Amino acid sequence: MKDVENLKRSIDEISRKLTKLGTELAEMKFSYKVVEKPSKEYWNERMNEFRKYNEKGLEYYNQVYAMMNLINKEESQMFLLRTSKFRQLGLELLEIMQKIKKNPSITDPRDKQQSMWSKDIKNKITEQSNKCLNHEREMNTSFRDFYQNELKKILE
Repeated sequence: MKDVENLKRSIDEISRKLTKLGTELAEMKFSYKVVEKPSKEYWNERMNEFRKYNEKGLEYYNQVYAMMNLINKEESQMFLLRTSKFRQLGLELLEIMQKIKKNPSITDPRDKQQSMWSKDIKNKITEQSNKCLNHEREMNTSFRDFYQNELKKILE
């Protein structure tokens, strides 16, 4: 009985952290939507916003992992792999943003004479943004399912 109480207390503590981090993430209002702005300042700011969002997201998903690990080690390990992929996808997105920041005219929608390289970079940022968004959705769905199937039973 004492183990169940300790488990509930640990879950409650992590839940409070998750609520706080989730609120902070929501307040950032970050969007993966690609905006075609040919300005170094914009891309510099965009990279900074994404770094902050990604770091906070990693904090959030590490707490999700910690909660899952209390209940189901195997499932938590799978989630840890997803968290690692979230980090990797974010680093790849930052790399693409860095290329655009160095040459922001790549994103100028008025430029009809874009090189293949420019078009390739524009396609890559859209693809990578979509990968990040979809991966994050999958992670959130995975956690929601875990919550419904595992956590609710313990908390009731």
